[in-house]
Amino acid sequence: MHTPDLDRLDVAILACLQSDARTIAESIGAKVGLSAAAVQRRIKRLRETGVIEREVAVLSPQALGLSMTFVVMVEMERENLAVLDGFRRQVLADDNVQQCYYVTGNADFVLVVTCRDMADFEVFTRRMFFDNPNVRHFTTSVAMDRVKTGLTLPLDPLTGG
Repeated sequence: MHTPDLDRLDVAILACLQSDARTIAESIGAKVGLSAAAVQRRIKRLRETGVIEREVAVLSPQALGLSMTFVVMVEMERENLAVLDGFRRQVLADDNVQQCYYVTGNADFVLVVTCRDMADFEVFTRRMFFDNPNVRHFTTSVAMDRVKTGLTLPLDPLTGG
């Protein structure tokens, strides 16, 4: 996908939306020096070109009783496309998996997983790893503290700042 050329106004709009996606065009326009209609046109273009992938609500795991986070390194039995694609599909379908990365090194995948408790995580490991003959090995680390989470991206390099 071709990334559109972003000017300083696009970057400023993205910064506002990345901070709070509910910010209305009038407020953004006042901050960046554009009319609400111009802001709306730019946001529409940023969505259409894929710069803005989605707009979501960020939920509190603690408030929902999902108090445990695990980082899991997964090594597949074989590294062929069918096995990798099958595992990707399995991960995409599982709501406990918050993030998944296909990586280099000793593991094939790194997962960030959220569960209610250890019993919930055990159920997760059974369905994701033990019931999957293509998983050779997995190693788990339990997160002791949620220091930083989020999907905000650094925008300074785009403006040369």
